[in-house]
Amino acid sequence: MRPLEGRLALVTGASAGIGEACARRLAGEGADLVLWARREERLAPLAEELAAAAAVRATWSRVDVRDREAVFETSRRLVDRGDVPDILINNAGLASGMSLIQEGDLEDWDRMIDTNVKGLLFVTRALLPAMIERGRGHIVNLGSIAGHQVYRGGNVYNATKFAVRAISEGTGLDLLGTPIRVSSIDPGLVETEFSIVRFHGDAKRARSVYRGYTPLTAADVADVVAFVVTRPPHVNVADLVLLPTDQRSAHSLHRSGEP
Repeated sequence: MRPLEGRLALVTGASAGIGEACARRLAGEGADLVLWARREERLAPLAEELAAAAAVRATWSRVDVRDREAVFETSRRLVDRGDVPDILINNAGLASGMSLIQEGDLEDWDRMIDTNVKGLLFVTRALLPAMIERGRGHIVNLGSIAGHQVYRGGNVYNATKFAVRAISEGTGLDLLGTPIRVSSIDPGLVETEFSIVRFHGDAKRARSVYRGYTPLTAADVADVVAFVVTRPPHVNVADLVLLPTDQRSAHSLHRSGEP
Protein backbone atom coordinates (compact mmCIF):
# COMPACT_ATOMS: atom_id res chain seq x y z
CA MET A 1 0.00 0.00 0.00
CA ARG A 2 1.31 3.45 -0.88
CA PRO A 3 1.88 5.67 2.18
CA LEU A 4 -0.74 8.30 1.26
CA GLU A 5 -3.39 5.90 0.00
CA GLY A 6 -6.81 7.18 1.03
CA ARG A 7 -5.55 10.67 1.88
CA LEU A 8 -6.67 13.85 0.11
CA ALA A 9 -4.10 16.56 -0.72
CA LEU A 10 -5.06 20.07 -1.82
CA VAL A 11 -2.28 21.92 -3.66
CA THR A 12 -2.50 25.63 -4.48
CA GLY A 13 -0.53 27.01 -7.40
CA ALA A 14 -0.63 23.52 -8.87
CA SER A 15 -0.38 24.40 -12.55
CA ALA A 16 3.43 24.66 -12.72
CA GLY A 17 6.71 24.55 -10.81
CA ILE A 18 6.79 23.31 -7.24
CA GLY A 19 3.00 23.00 -7.05
CA GLU A 20 2.84 20.73 -10.08
CA ALA A 21 5.80 18.69 -8.82
CA CYS A 22 4.11 18.25 -5.44
CA ALA A 23 0.92 17.11 -7.15
CA ARG A 24 2.86 14.54 -9.16
CA ARG A 25 4.83 13.26 -6.19
CA LEU A 26 1.86 13.04 -3.82
CA ALA A 27 -0.21 11.25 -6.47
CA GLY A 28 2.67 8.80 -6.81
CA GLU A 29 2.44 8.20 -3.06
CA GLY A 30 -1.27 7.38 -3.48
CA ALA A 31 -2.93 10.66 -2.47
CA ASP A 32 -6.12 11.83 -4.11
CA LEU A 33 -5.77 15.40 -5.31
CA VAL A 34 -7.56 18.73 -5.38
CA LEU A 35 -5.62 21.11 -7.60
CA TRP A 36 -6.08 24.88 -7.48
CA ALA A 37 -4.48 27.50 -9.71
CA ARG A 38 -5.38 30.35 -12.01
CA ARG A 39 -4.44 28.63 -15.28
CA GLU A 40 -7.21 26.14 -15.87
CA GLU A 41 -5.80 25.27 -19.30
CA ARG A 42 -2.93 23.60 -17.42
CA LEU A 43 -4.92 22.22 -14.51
CA ALA A 44 -7.42 20.16 -16.46
CA PRO A 45 -4.90 18.07 -18.44
CA LEU A 46 -2.68 17.69 -15.35
CA ALA A 47 -5.55 16.33 -13.28
CA GLU A 48 -6.56 13.96 -16.06
CA GLU A 49 -2.98 12.76 -16.51
CA LEU A 50 -2.35 12.11 -12.82
CA ALA A 51 -5.69 10.39 -12.28
CA ALA A 52 -4.87 7.95 -15.07
CA ALA A 53 -1.17 7.46 -14.36
CA ALA A 54 -1.36 7.13 -10.58
CA ALA A 55 -4.86 5.63 -10.27
CA VAL A 56 -6.01 8.39 -7.93
CA ARG A 57 -8.95 10.77 -7.87
CA ALA A 58 -7.91 14.21 -9.11
CA THR A 59 -10.21 17.22 -9.31
CA TRP A 60 -9.39 20.83 -10.01
CA SER A 61 -10.80 24.34 -9.68
CA ARG A 62 -9.70 27.64 -11.10
CA VAL A 63 -8.91 29.58 -7.93
CA ASP A 64 -6.86 32.73 -7.56
CA VAL A 65 -5.90 32.70 -3.88
CA ARG A 66 -6.05 36.50 -3.84
CA ASP A 67 -9.81 36.26 -4.40
CA ARG A 68 -11.20 35.82 -0.89
CA GLU A 69 -14.75 35.10 -2.05
CA ALA A 70 -13.60 32.43 -4.51
CA VAL A 71 -11.36 30.77 -1.91
CA PHE A 72 -14.11 30.56 0.71
CA GLU A 73 -16.85 29.50 -1.69
CA THR A 74 -14.74 26.79 -3.33
CA SER A 75 -13.63 25.59 0.11
CA ARG A 76 -17.24 25.46 1.32
CA ARG A 77 -18.20 23.27 -1.62
CA LEU A 78 -15.31 20.92 -0.87
CA VAL A 79 -16.22 20.60 2.79
CA ASP A 80 -19.94 20.16 2.02
CA ARG A 81 -19.20 17.16 -0.17
CA GLY A 82 -16.87 15.65 2.42
CA ASP A 83 -13.58 16.51 0.72
CA VAL A 84 -11.73 17.95 3.71
CA PRO A 85 -8.01 17.86 2.88
CA ASP A 86 -5.74 15.64 4.92
CA ILE A 87 -2.81 17.59 3.48
CA LEU A 88 -2.94 21.27 2.53
CA ILE A 89 0.00 22.50 0.47
CA ASN A 90 0.00 26.32 0.52
CA ASN A 91 2.30 26.68 -2.47
CA ALA A 92 0.83 29.59 -4.45
CA GLY A 93 3.31 32.44 -4.32
CA LEU A 94 5.59 34.62 -6.40
CA ALA A 95 8.20 37.34 -6.54
CA SER A 96 7.41 40.38 -8.66
CA GLY A 97 10.25 42.75 -9.43
CA MET A 98 13.56 43.29 -7.68
CA SER A 99 13.65 47.05 -7.27
CA LEU A 100 15.26 48.94 -4.42
CA ILE A 101 12.52 49.94 -2.03
CA GLN A 102 12.81 53.62 -2.92
CA GLU A 103 12.12 52.66 -6.53
CA GLY A 104 9.55 49.95 -5.85
CA ASP A 105 6.51 49.37 -8.04
CA LEU A 106 3.34 49.48 -5.92
CA GLU A 107 1.58 47.00 -8.20
CA ASP A 108 4.42 44.53 -7.61
CA TRP A 109 4.09 45.04 -3.87
CA ASP A 110 0.34 44.43 -3.91
CA ARG A 111 0.76 41.33 -6.05
CA MET A 112 3.29 39.76 -3.67
CA ILE A 113 1.50 40.66 -0.44
CA ASP A 114 -1.92 39.64 -1.75
CA THR A 115 -0.66 36.29 -3.04
CA ASN A 116 2.07 35.24 -0.63
CA VAL A 117 0.51 36.44 2.62
CA LYS A 118 -3.20 37.14 2.27
CA GLY A 119 -3.78 34.26 -0.15
CA LEU A 120 -2.13 31.79 2.22
CA LEU A 121 -4.20 33.16 5.08
CA PHE A 122 -7.46 32.95 3.12
CA VAL A 123 -6.90 29.31 2.17
CA THR A 124 -5.84 28.34 5.68
CA ARG A 125 -8.76 30.13 7.33
CA ALA A 126 -11.24 28.62 4.90
CA LEU A 127 -10.17 24.99 5.41
CA LEU A 128 -8.55 24.69 8.82
CA PRO A 129 -11.77 24.66 10.91
CA ALA A 130 -12.99 21.57 9.03
CA MET A 131 -9.63 19.88 9.53
CA ILE A 132 -9.80 20.59 13.27
CA GLU A 133 -13.38 19.35 13.50
CA ARG A 134 -12.45 16.12 11.76
CA GLY A 135 -9.41 15.68 13.99
CA ARG A 136 -6.57 15.27 11.52
CA GLY A 137 -4.59 17.21 8.93
CA HIS A 138 -1.24 18.62 7.93
CA ILE A 139 -0.58 22.13 6.59
CA VAL A 140 2.60 22.63 4.57
CA ASN A 141 3.48 26.23 3.77
CA LEU A 142 6.05 26.85 1.04
CA GLY A 143 8.35 29.53 2.37
CA SER A 144 11.86 30.45 1.25
CA ILE A 145 15.40 31.08 2.41
CA ALA A 146 14.24 34.67 1.77
CA GLY A 147 12.18 34.29 4.93
CA HIS A 148 15.34 33.70 6.95
CA GLN A 149 17.78 36.19 5.39
CA VAL A 150 17.14 39.43 3.52
CA TYR A 151 19.03 40.44 0.39
CA ARG A 152 19.39 43.62 -1.62
CA GLY A 153 16.36 44.18 -3.83
CA GLY A 154 14.38 41.52 -1.98
CA ASN A 155 12.69 43.92 0.49
CA VAL A 156 8.93 43.27 0.06
CA TYR A 157 9.38 39.69 -1.19
CA ASN A 158 11.57 39.05 1.85
CA ALA A 159 8.88 40.57 4.05
CA THR A 160 6.22 38.26 2.63
CA LYS A 161 8.35 35.17 3.21
CA PHE A 162 9.25 36.27 6.74
CA ALA A 163 5.48 36.57 7.18
CA VAL A 164 4.95 33.01 5.92
CA ARG A 165 7.48 31.80 8.47
CA ALA A 166 5.75 33.73 11.26
CA ILE A 167 2.31 32.52 10.18
CA SER A 168 3.57 28.93 10.16
CA GLU A 169 5.00 29.24 13.66
CA GLY A 170 1.92 31.06 14.93
CA THR A 171 -0.46 28.54 13.40
CA GLY A 172 1.48 25.72 15.02
CA LEU A 173 1.13 27.39 18.42
CA ASP A 174 -2.58 28.05 17.88
CA LEU A 175 -3.07 24.36 17.09
CA LEU A 176 -1.26 23.10 20.19
CA GLY A 177 -3.36 20.32 21.71
CA THR A 178 -4.79 19.26 18.36
CA PRO A 179 -3.37 16.58 16.05
CA ILE A 180 -3.01 19.08 13.19
CA ARG A 181 0.62 19.45 12.08
CA VAL A 182 2.13 22.56 10.49
CA SER A 183 5.35 22.60 8.46
CA SER A 184 7.24 25.33 6.63
CA ILE A 185 9.45 24.18 3.74
CA ASP A 186 11.96 26.89 2.83
CA PRO A 187 13.97 26.34 -0.37
CA GLY A 188 16.88 28.30 -1.73
CA LEU A 189 17.37 28.68 -5.47
CA VAL A 190 14.97 26.47 -7.44
CA GLU A 191 14.82 26.63 -11.23
CA THR A 192 11.15 27.06 -12.16
CA GLU A 193 9.14 29.89 -13.73
CA PHE A 194 9.92 31.90 -10.57
CA SER A 195 12.53 34.19 -12.11
CA ILE A 196 10.60 34.67 -15.36
CA VAL A 197 7.68 35.90 -13.26
CA ARG A 198 9.93 38.03 -11.05
CA PHE A 199 11.49 39.74 -14.09
CA HIS A 200 8.17 40.18 -15.87
CA GLY A 201 8.87 37.74 -18.69
CA ASP A 202 12.53 38.66 -19.31
CA ALA A 203 13.73 35.11 -20.09
CA LYS A 204 17.36 36.11 -20.66
CA ARG A 205 17.62 37.75 -17.25
CA ALA A 206 15.81 34.82 -15.66
CA ARG A 207 18.27 32.31 -17.18
CA SER A 208 21.19 34.27 -15.76
CA VAL A 209 19.96 33.55 -12.23
CA TYR A 210 20.72 29.85 -12.71
CA ARG A 211 23.99 30.14 -14.67
CA GLY A 212 27.13 28.39 -13.51
CA TYR A 213 25.77 26.06 -10.83
CA THR A 214 23.16 23.34 -10.35
CA PRO A 215 20.02 24.74 -8.73
CA LEU A 216 17.34 22.74 -7.00
CA THR A 217 14.51 21.45 -9.15
CA ALA A 218 10.82 21.51 -8.33
CA ALA A 219 11.01 17.73 -7.97
CA ASP A 220 13.71 18.12 -5.29
CA VAL A 221 11.34 20.27 -3.24
CA ALA A 222 8.47 17.85 -3.83
CA ASP A 223 10.67 15.03 -2.51
CA VAL A 224 11.08 16.94 0.74
CA VAL A 225 7.36 17.71 0.95
CA ALA A 226 6.60 14.01 0.48
CA PHE A 227 9.08 13.13 3.24
CA VAL A 228 7.50 15.62 5.64
CA VAL A 229 3.89 14.54 5.09
CA THR A 230 4.68 10.83 5.39
CA ARG A 231 6.26 11.04 8.86
CA PRO A 232 4.43 9.21 11.67
CA PRO A 233 1.59 11.22 13.25
CA HIS A 234 3.67 12.03 16.35
CA VAL A 235 6.44 13.64 14.24
CA ASN A 236 6.08 17.23 13.04
CA VAL A 237 8.83 18.78 10.90
CA ALA A 238 8.21 22.39 11.85
CA ASP A 239 10.71 24.17 9.58
CA LEU A 240 13.05 22.77 6.98
CA VAL A 241 15.54 24.74 4.86
CA LEU A 242 16.92 23.11 1.71
CA LEU A 243 19.59 24.57 -0.54
CA PRO A 244 21.52 23.50 -3.62
CA THR A 245 25.02 22.39 -2.70
CA ASP A 246 26.48 25.47 -4.38
CA GLN A 247 24.38 27.78 -2.18
CA ARG A 248 25.10 28.18 1.53
CA SER A 249 22.92 31.20 2.34
CA ALA A 250 20.79 33.82 0.63
CA HIS A 251 24.05 35.69 -0.07
CA SER A 252 26.54 32.89 -0.68
CA LEU A 253 26.51 31.14 -4.06
CA HIS A 254 29.38 29.49 -5.87
CA ARG A 255 29.25 29.60 -9.66
CA SER A 256 31.70 27.64 -11.83
CA GLY A 257 34.71 29.75 -12.76
CA GLU A 258 34.48 31.76 -9.55
CA PRO A 259 37.19 31.50 -6.88
